[in-house]
Amino acid sequence: MMQDAAGDHRPPETIRLPARGWRIEPRHALIAAALCWAGFALMAILVLSGHAAGFDAAGLRFWRSGAEAQSPPPRWLVEGMRDLTALGGVLLRHVFALTAMVALLFLKLRREAVLLICTVVSGWGVGALLKALVGRPRPDIVPHLMDAGGNSFPSGHSFNAAVVYIAVGLAFAAMSARRAIRWMIIGSAAVLTLLIGLSRVWLGVHFPSDVIAGWLGGAGWAFLASALLYRPAREMAR
Repeated sequence: MMQDAAGDHRPPETIRLPARGWRIEPRHALIAAALCWAGFALMAILVLSGHAAGFDAAGLRFWRSGAEAQSPPPRWLVEGMRDLTALGGVLLRHVFALTAMVALLFLKLRREAVLLICTVVSGWGVGALLKALVGRPRPDIVPHLMDAGGNSFPSGHSFNAAVVYIAVGLAFAAMSARRAIRWMIIGSAAVLTLLIGLSRVWLGVHFPSDVIAGWLGGAGWAFLASALLYRPAREMAR
């Protein structure tokens, strides 16, 4: 028993760690991954064949019409979009992933922590390889509102944000046996990646097709890794 300053006796406080209540079925994860990668392949074909040019130009000009196409938008809006896009950048993305991994280890969910870090590291390699293979230059249809280098397809911010945030969502969804909570966690991760991708188009540094392909490829890798890397992660976590 514990005794406070007033002499009252209280039972000791305990921390109850959550038990695993769920993991995505490998078959469902593979189906989701196949659909995402099929969409990615379609976008790649449209881009390489030149059939996405009209869609990309319209998507970039949609946010800035007339005189606004050449003059900068309000400073507060530009700063807000830059803050949003930073969530998919290298620094904040990796800080978030490492923080999530530490939290999972604290919760004694070692298997989920190992799976998360394997998904993120392998996803980074896959995204970099795809960029190098396609070699698409950045758009120059509207002025860029922030610096951006490297190839354009697929969007690295969209791809890697989808990998990290959806993988984190799948990891923490394992703590709940309630479907509504799992959908909320994973859905919130997906919405965040969508917003990050939209910010890249708004800032003029990516074509819409880059972002769509990044979304689909990143989500596809997160689901594929969940199915294929689960058993290796379980063995490594022992």
